[in-house]
Order: sequence, then structure tokens, then C-alpha cells
Amino acid sequence: MRLRPAVFLDRDGVINEPVAVDGEPRSPAAVDELVLAEGVVEACQRMRSAGLLLVVVTNQPEVARGRIRAEAVDAIHAELCRRVPINAVFVCPHDDADRCACRKPSPGMLLRAARELDVDLDRSVMIGDRRPDMDAGRRAGCATVLIARDYAEPRPSADLSVASLLDAVPWILDRTAAAVPSLWGLKVKIFADGADEAAIIRLASDPLIKGFTTNPTLIRAAGVSDYEGFARRFVRTVPGRPVSFGVIADEPDEMARQARVIASWGDWVYVKIPVTTTRGEPCTELVRRLGAEGIRLNVTALLTLEQIRAAAESLAEASPSFISVFAGRIADTGRDPVPQMRRALEIVARSPHLQLVWASPREVLNVIQADAIGCHVITLTSEQLRKLPMIGRDLDQVSLDTVEMFHRDAQSAGLTLTGHP
Repeated sequence: MRLRPAVFLDRDGVINEPVAVDGEPRSPAAVDELVLAEGVVEACQRMRSAGLLLVVVTNQPEVARGRIRAEAVDAIHAELCRRVPINAVFVCPHDDADRCACRKPSPGMLLRAARELDVDLDRSVMIGDRRPDMDAGRRAGCATVLIARDYAEPRPSADLSVASLLDAVPWILDRTAAAVPSLWGLKVKIFADGADEAAIIRLASDPLIKGFTTNPTLIRAAGVSDYEGFARRFVRTVPGRPVSFGVIADEPDEMARQARVIASWGDWVYVKIPVTTTRGEPCTELVRRLGAEGIRLNVTALLTLEQIRAAAESLAEASPSFISVFAGRIADTGRDPVPQMRRALEIVARSPHLQLVWASPREVLNVIQADAIGCHVITLTSEQLRKLPMIGRDLDQVSLDTVEMFHRDAQSAGLTLTGHP
């Protein structure tokens, strides 16, 4: 089995803010005292998206001293894992005098995690805010990162010293890049495509998501009947990030009226206009007229180069706008969409205010393809977004995961073979 690099994280002072008591920092004693340090969620999301294991290793001597119950520590960690994408938590509940092997600066918790989680310690990083963290990391064979806080004690040496966890992420990703390709190295912007409000709320806090799109088919599948009410809630949930809503009429004059209504919902709202009506009549003049009014547009459902050229021409004098080419539907016809998308980029490149969208993708590979050719945006459904952490995963591990899945499902189904050859 191939080993994976991990990021070991001290808890207090790294993930959460220490609780000040009489001017001295101490650990939170209850869930309501848990305050995450600034930027921690984004930092951890970026590292997890890069395929790194995130493992908390924390000394909690207040348990042995009788000042906090083990159940309270467990509750704090349950809440921590709910709010931060942590893979595992290892706790040393012992006091200084217990002489255990797990209490930092001893490397016991890191070594245990390495055994249980198949961690490659040589390619791993220990992040902490005090000398015991740095010593434990070095003794385990890890690189070390110090979160430099103004404690009344000598500042220990480390491979990297930063002001916050978020500041350390580029260095960590660079150090582990040879082992784990990073989603955060992609230049193509990822837009979430959907209409499930719970998913929208969750994705609104994900820094990987740069924008949002939806369409009537997704809205219908989500059971939405009040389009405008849904859209206005959507806009409030994702302030500042582009979000596209489509007109639902088929006559140009009514489409224009609806486009103006949609545009009024927010400065970051883009209006989707289909490339043609249901009668196959081009919407180029409508697009030209709305663009001249300053409405941000997303011309959608394009597949041919002729359509792309006409859309780009009609948007020549428009505000910043998108051209959405349904590359996945091109692939559905047995054609490779990459050459078509390359030519589309050449057309769009003549107008710097336009961005090309790789719409309706079929697999995660399309993200890599879109990024490789320099496409500006790719839209992904919630199901596709869940697969993104697969990027760069070790194939031996994916193979083993598959075998384990087959075995688990056979057992769950109660399958048996009792016959004899």
C-alpha cells in the first residue's frame, strides 16, 4: 500500500483561539468556548482538496488534572470536525508527570497516526504554536511549521514560521506537490451548477467555488415553484460571486423583459439567454440589444463554431459576459470536445470582456482538459464536485478502495455461495 503525506495540526493556538483567563491562554472547556482562528476553514479546505490528510494531535492535560471531563473534550472535537474538514483527531489526556509516550514533545500521537492512517512521515508536516509541537514533529521525521504567537516564552525554530495557518498553505502544497497534485494549482474557475438550496448554502463557504449557475431543468428537479423567490435567496447567499439565471420565455420581447427583471436582482447576476428560440431562430439581435443596455449576459446552449462566432460578435459592445459551450453534449454525440473548445477560445480571446464556459461536463477529467487549454470557467454539479478530491489520488489506493467497496457491498447484500463444483 502506498503511504500518503499528512498535515499534523496542534489544536489550541493553531485551529482555534486559546481562551484567555487572567491574561493567560488555556484550552476551551466547552463547545461554546470553541472559536476558530481566522482563515482556518479555508486553509483546511485547500489542503484537503489537494488530497492531504489532516490530523489533529493535541495535548489535553486538563483531563488528567480533573479540570475538564473527557466527554467535554470529545464534544469539542465533534464540533471541530463538523466545522473543519479534519480526517482524524488524536488526544493525549495525560499530565506532565505521567511520562507517557503520546504527550508532545514525544512523537507518540504522530507515530500512532502513521500506523493507523498509512502516513508517510517523511513527506508530512507538523504545525504548532509552541516548542513541544516542533520537537514532536522533528522526532517523527516531519517538516515543521510554527504559528508565531506572542507568548511569554522563547520562540522555537521551525522550517517555516508564519502568522496564521492560511499563510502556511502555499508552502505546504508546494512541498507536497510531487506527491499529491493540487486542485488549487488549477487556473480554470469552478462554478457550481445546481438548485438545491442546502447545497448552495454549503458551497457558498467553499473558496474553491468561484461562481454559480443553474437552469430550469435543475430548478424543476429541486422542486422549486417560486422562481423569483428562490433566485433572490440564492443571490443573497452568494454575495459578490457571479451567478447565472435564465429567462424562461421563448418570444424575444418577453425574453428581454424577463432579462431586465433578472438583472435587477444583483450586480453579480448574469442573465442566461439561449442561443436560439425553440423554433431555431437565433437570439443574436436580442443579445446585442441587451448587451448594449449594460446587462451582463451568459449566452448558453452553444455547440457549433458558427454559434460561438455569432455570440461573440453580438457581445462585442456588451458588459462582461459569458459564452457557455455545452462541451459535454458535444461528447455525447461521439465527438471530442477539446478541439472545438480550443477553437472557441481563439474566438473569445478577441474580446477580453468575454469568458468561455465549459458547460455540461461529463467527468472530472474535463476539469483537467479545460484547465490545460486555458478555458476560463467550468461548471460542475454537486455529484461532480464530490469527485474532485479524486484528482491526483494514488491509483493503487483507488484500486484497493474499489475492491473493499465490492466486498463490503457483497456482505451487506448477504450474498452467499454454498454450492460445490
